[in-house]
Amino acid sequence: MKTAKRIVLPVLFAVMAVTAAHAAEVAGEKWPASKVGDATPNAEGMPAALAKNLATFDDLDFRVYTKQAWDDLHLSHAENIVVHYPDGHTTTGLPDHIKELDFMWTFAPDNRIIEHPVRFGTADAEWTAVGGFIEGTFTRPMVLADGTVIQPTGKKYRLPMATLGRWNKQGQMVEEFLYWDNAAFMKQLGVGN
Repeated sequence: MKTAKRIVLPVLFAVMAVTAAHAAEVAGEKWPASKVGDATPNAEGMPAALAKNLATFDDLDFRVYTKQAWDDLHLSHAENIVVHYPDGHTTTGLPDHIKELDFMWTFAPDNRIIEHPVRFGTADAEWTAVGGFIEGTFTRPMVLADGTVIQPTGKKYRLPMATLGRWNKQGQMVEEFLYWDNAAFMKQLGVGN
């Protein structure tokens, strides 16, 4: 039951957040998108703590993640962060999360995130939801955990992803839920059906 709650609650939150974002849009409020190189947008009336967390998340993806600036990961992630991955496994702590993140550049040295077309959160700033795209090119061999080697195809990928983050009062995520479709990813890489 505990595992079901850990999966169902973030999905339920995502549905509620999308509904809230749609309601805000209908009411005339904007949840502006963001792009690398642009100033972080702020919605009129957005609580300051939420605006700060969303700006921190933009920096996380556009600079820290894209440039692998792992020495700055603590700016957005608590030391003992729990991260939930799309395949159902979790890691605890920055070192294990960095190890997972590093893998993307082993086979795609141009791996990056350059836009967040969707970004919003709760008024108390405890939760944020950000949608974007992971992009890159499969140019180096991919070595899987079991030692299997997949040779590069030279194919580009643009994979939709979403991150739900639960933040502490110090402006760091203490729990992160990452979502993307691994089957679609492998298909874009040219190694899946």
